[in-house]
Amino acid sequence: MGIGPTEWLLIAVLVVVLFGSGKISGLMADVAKGIKSFKRGMAEDPDTPAGPTAGA
Repeated sequence: MGIGPTEWLLIAVLVVVLFGSGKISGLMADVAKGIKSFKRGMAEDPDTPAGPTAGA
């Protein structure tokens, strides 16, 4: 048995009540900045191999 839409809604309401909407929006902004920074760092370093090569 999985979590249904009603349970997700209840969890979301509890999170907003516990942390407040301002703290949640600030956290989401920090996550977005981190993702952008990570992508920028990956684009700036083309010499780093992405992973194991198929021929090796």
